Amino acid sequence: MACKSEKGKIAIIGSGLIGQSWAAIFVGAGYNVTVYDIDDKQIEKALANMTKSLKSYETQGCLRGNLSAEEQSKLITGSHDIKACMENAIYVQECVPESIEMKKSVFGELDKYCTKDMVIASSSSCINSSQFTENLNHKTNMLIAHPVNPPYFLPLVEIIPAPWTATEITNRTRQLMEEIGQAPITLKKEVPGFALNRIQYAVINECWSLYKNGVLSAEDIDKVMYEGLGRRYAFIGPLETMHLNADGIKDYCKKYAEGMQKVSSTFTPPPIEYDAATADNIQEELTNIVPADQTQTRKEWRDERLAQLDKLKRNK
Repeated sequence: MACKSEKGKIAIIGSGLIGQSWAAIFVGAGYNVTVYDIDDKQIEKALANMTKSLKSYETQGCLRGNLSAEEQSKLITGSHDIKACMENAIYVQECVPESIEMKKSVFGELDKYCTKDMVIASSSSCINSSQFTENLNHKTNMLIAHPVNPPYFLPLVEIIPAPWTATEITNRTRQLMEEIGQAPITLKKEVPGFALNRIQYAVINECWSLYKNGVLSAEDIDKVMYEGLGRRYAFIGPLETMHLNADGIKDYCKKYAEGMQKVSSTFTPPPIEYDAATADNIQEELTNIVPADQTQTRKEWRDERLAQLDKLKRNK
């Protein structure tokens, strides 16, 4: 039986893994959550999976908030009625597949039931909201709030307003993300791929080039990140790294800019081709490291490690 929270109601549109993660985050902060999907069986499956996940987080000692897993589970309900899901919600998080046409269709429905003060955010990872909200009546209430997978343990949220998003909506979204324990950033304008993916793609492009040119094995390329840059970047970013590795950014540029420019001039220019032959070779190497029948176990191991890192970073 669902419990009533005084904090208010959150509507989640889409009951896949991202929608389930958002629900777990919001109930951890004490909100009521209604999860919408068109398929009753999918809703039942999602509710059962969320209950299981919350209990697992509690066992691992990484459950968010002051409520028990059982108490948090009682804050979640499911619905196949989008109007009922949104009724009295203060915030709506859309979590449907990454398709402009699908988002146009879903946001057209959300627009029908949007109230004056409601925030409607998309979990889109690359598509800017200006591409699917321009002709809607409540477009000033709509924006992107892009999580990082898995959102429960990787708290970054990219907030990207459309050119017409009201400043108050952007600010309220950021405040809400901070309240529920996420780590929001706000982009000052729309760019393709937002911030995280643009930086991530730059890294992937160079990794691909190093492999294709026979410089490093797939295993050693990944090791550069998880034994080198990744450890550093878990606590400070690249700009602060520059700042601390010299007497400030200006001194770093004075000492290293010339060498950086020379190396950068040898990079393969984007867009890089992700050719099938290289993909086949990398897949063969990675399958030797993580066999196909062990990928789910490896994902669970990854999430457990991220949970431990999340606990460490939250106790700073």
